[in-house]
Amino acid sequence: MNFSRQRLRRMLIALSAAGALMATPTAFAWSHLGHWLVGELAQPLLTPAAQQQVAALLQGEAVPTLAGVASWADGLRGSDSDLARKTAKWHYVDLDPERCDYQPPRDCPGGNCVIAAIDAQRQILADTAQPVEARRDALKFLVHFVGDVHQPLHAGARPMAEGGDDAGGNKYQVSLRTAVAPEGRGARKQVAGGPIPTNLHTVWDYYELESAILSPEKYAAQLRQGGLAPVAPAALGSAADWAVESCQGINAQGLYPRGDDGEWQHKIGGAYLDARRPYAEARVRLAAERLAAVLNAALP
Repeated sequence: MNFSRQRLRRMLIALSAAGALMATPTAFAWSHLGHWLVGELAQPLLTPAAQQQVAALLQGEAVPTLAGVASWADGLRGSDSDLARKTAKWHYVDLDPERCDYQPPRDCPGGNCVIAAIDAQRQILADTAQPVEARRDALKFLVHFVGDVHQPLHAGARPMAEGGDDAGGNKYQVSLRTAVAPEGRGARKQVAGGPIPTNLHTVWDYYELESAILSPEKYAAQLRQGGLAPVAPAALGSAADWAVESCQGINAQGLYPRGDDGEWQHKIGGAYLDARRPYAEARVRLAAERLAAVLNAALP
């Protein structure tokens, strides 16, 4: 698919609920580009049987591919539907980055977190007795949620001194200097090159991948270099394993910036984005490889 960056954004807006994608990008993991990349990289890794079933389930979609439906679940979040309200908490799990231990009663009450959502949607997709509509939604949810759980700040939230947590970096305010054009409400008031008042979660949802300044197709081609393959079943692990892995990356990769004096930094720029982009890209690649394995198993 030969999409320019502008054409891709127009397509994703058309696929989503009216006005949903005009919201601030803090609501969306990996932004549109990241989710598109996960779907685009995963599609060629599907078995012929899985390819055939994906095509059948997505028949009638505006763009009937994994990449084409990758942001559908985020589009729901901008609507006022019952499904939007029901699924709002399915995009993340707030583990403490100092421990990264997952305890379902504490971290996923009622099954309302990305880990339980992935597990539930896998079962629905694999169950051919389910209505086609339910399996179609399950497929679209899986494409999105597997991407979500590989975004580190959708798997961890730092405790705050005043109580509670920082909502995956949403409450960690930063001033960002970057050549990437701002996105979301108030974007027209900002100038590319910054400083852009934003937060750490948005940096990882949107600016980290966008700062590569590549068209979606060229970015996908770059990420395919070195080869991609579905993860072997024995090495696939669980959604809980993936979330813990993402959470552990928060401290290991220094997502919360510190200065040479050890103090937390709230002014960041291109050096921060460039240093951590290889890690972000590795998460996208791994999400695609795991997504392909999940779909191949669910659609044998």
